[in-house]
Amino acid sequence: MSHAAPIALGLDFGTTNSVAARATGGESELVLLDGPEHAAAVFRSALCFWQDEDVAGGIAAEAGPWAIAEYLEYPEGSRFLQSFKSVAASSAFEHATVFDRRYRFEDLGRLFLDKMAARSRGGFAGIDRVVVGRPVEYAGHRPDEALARTRYDAMFAALGAEVHYVYEPLGAAFSYAARIDHPATILVADFGGGTSDFSVVRIAAPGAARRCEPLGHAGVGIAGDRFDYRILDHLVMPLLGKGGSYRSFDKVLEIPRGYFGDFADWSRLALMRNRRTLAELDKLRRSALDPDAIARMIAVIEEEQGFRLYDAVGQVKRDLSATENACFRFDGGGLSIEAAVTRAQFEAWIAPDVARIEAAVDRALEVAGIVPAAIDRVFLTGGTSLTPRIRRLFTERFGDDRIATGGELTSIAHGLALIGEQEDVAAWAA
Repeated sequence: MSHAAPIALGLDFGTTNSVAARATGGESELVLLDGPEHAAAVFRSALCFWQDEDVAGGIAAEAGPWAIAEYLEYPEGSRFLQSFKSVAASSAFEHATVFDRRYRFEDLGRLFLDKMAARSRGGFAGIDRVVVGRPVEYAGHRPDEALARTRYDAMFAALGAEVHYVYEPLGAAFSYAARIDHPATILVADFGGGTSDFSVVRIAAPGAARRCEPLGHAGVGIAGDRFDYRILDHLVMPLLGKGGSYRSFDKVLEIPRGYFGDFADWSRLALMRNRRTLAELDKLRRSALDPDAIARMIAVIEEEQGFRLYDAVGQVKRDLSATENACFRFDGGGLSIEAAVTRAQFEAWIAPDVARIEAAVDRALEVAGIVPAAIDRVFLTGGTSLTPRIRRLFTERFGDDRIATGGELTSIAHGLALIGEQEDVAAWAA
């Protein structure tokens, strides 16, 4: 069956959340996704696995809010994976071992998409074209863009439609263009869980042959998950042995920091629950000067407390976005923390990350050949854009009157779907 215009699906596959929108006839609508309690447009980018003899292969899985519900029902018997998008460009990541079964990135991705599509009320059916958002720069140390593309191709081929990749902030720019009726030069700042991406886009007046013209892009693999790491590093890690020592024969050595780096990375924490890592940690516990600290780390891992820890970190971040003072609370796996935190402390912790984000903004302007005064609007999107320090970065440089917000979690998917309807969609491809 042919269509006057393609039926397009815009897919914002995010580190923390994923959102889909469907466009036909110039209109883009969010795809509602069923959840255990209610339908919503935002679907958590998470997977939960558990053993089930009645399922082929003996391992059952769920995604999104269903994954959270399964985990909360039986955390000790689950494997909860989140933020797995952040390893897409990592050559160090070969597979995740879950209940002795190996899953490559594309296996996890296809499983996630299958579950998302199954909850979409047919929103993923009958599409001609899929436009997938991708970061300007992938997360991770020395990200391999070609590897990420290969993995994405294998993952999204499962949708059975023509696939295009577009920079995520361009999707947001297209969404914003639909809201205005005059020409403008805008800076789109998209803050997700794994990356912060920036695009300078010139928007023409409605009716123009080409409504949006991208002028320059830049990005950095720092965003909400890095801010989480800073909270964990200051409030949690000292209680788990970071900075402590262990005895090796007649020497006293610092406990290897790699364990703490893995623990504070949401994409790797659940994967520490394997025989080899737990055996290494138990050996380290026996030789540590503070064995109780390592015992607490082992307990948090064994008792699958990762999601609850993530939830506690997210809560204190939200509290600090609303007030100047908050309390970080966590109790699980033998670890009990109640610590006062101020917004000033948090902003001091993330200061090096904010500096790198600001440098990426400078690069985007430089590539576009645009000075700050020539930017008519700054469109902030993505969940981390709600962090006061991030918003202040832009108000101080561009003025509060030039800041635009709205649809922080959904604007990218809306715009990607609209791009999918364009005849020149390939011109937008990244």
